[in-house]
Amino acid sequence: MYLNYFGLADNPFSIAPNPDYLYMSPRHKEALAHLTFGLRESGGFVMLTGEVGTGKTTVSRKLMQQLPENTQVAMILNPTLSALELLATICDELGIAYEEGQASLKSFTDKILAHLAANHQKGINTVLIIDEAQHLLPEVLEQLRLLTNLETNREKLLKVVLIGQPELQQLLKRNELRQLAQRITARYHLLPLSGNEVKAYIAHRLQVAGGDVSIFAATALQAVYQISGGIPRVINLLCDRALTLSFTKQHPVVRRYIFLAAASQILGDDVVRQRQGKQWTLILAGLLATGLILGYWIGSLHA
Repeated sequence: MYLNYFGLADNPFSIAPNPDYLYMSPRHKEALAHLTFGLRESGGFVMLTGEVGTGKTTVSRKLMQQLPENTQVAMILNPTLSALELLATICDELGIAYEEGQASLKSFTDKILAHLAANHQKGINTVLIIDEAQHLLPEVLEQLRLLTNLETNREKLLKVVLIGQPELQQLLKRNELRQLAQRITARYHLLPLSGNEVKAYIAHRLQVAGGDVSIFAATALQAVYQISGGIPRVINLLCDRALTLSFTKQHPVVRRYIFLAAASQILGDDVVRQRQGKQWTLILAGLLATGLILGYWIGSLHA
């Protein structure tokens, strides 16, 4: 709707996990580096966690782009499966043929292990990526651990990337999963963006779409961090609605009040007021602390 009006070639704030739009903040660079390092190690599992909307899936897409050509990847997006269903899905993803009537944990496991061994003989690495892994049942995670038992003297033949919300960390603390937790060679928790990173994030996405960050007023950019809390998915939703409202009102620049109106439509008036109030509370607390320090310093000069 607003693309031509603002001179954009593409929607800069789509919530689709497009790696072309991935803003590599220092945190995202560290996350990608941890995953890449973990896959090169001899262990079977690497893990990426973070709150909803922090960019975990987008990082995983970037990881897939950077994997060597001699890598076969199985991607599972809906892990709410039984152990049997998970093994069947892995077979589907890896192109392993099986007969429906003979489906069992043993038959699936034997076929997958044979495929892993064949891939290794051909010099092919096998990687399994599981998104929303916090939904995995403990018995399913244990089945995954058993799959990673196949190894050479130097490395596991199956590398598993677990991507999930913070609940995944708690899940892996369960006593029955301690063997799996010990096999995680790299783990990283992705935090929200800082205030400066939010501005750079918006500028990056607009630049990729053929635009410029000057579309947003400086006060509007401050409000983006204040209201979104630095969560990329929320930033995308709010900025997309703000651009739509600005286009509707034929404003060439997204002003702060327009952005706040967009935020109210997406999040609700109560949430916007609460987050604005929280920001002012932090500012006042900072001013009070500064005043106390100055008072102490001045008092010490007259002592």
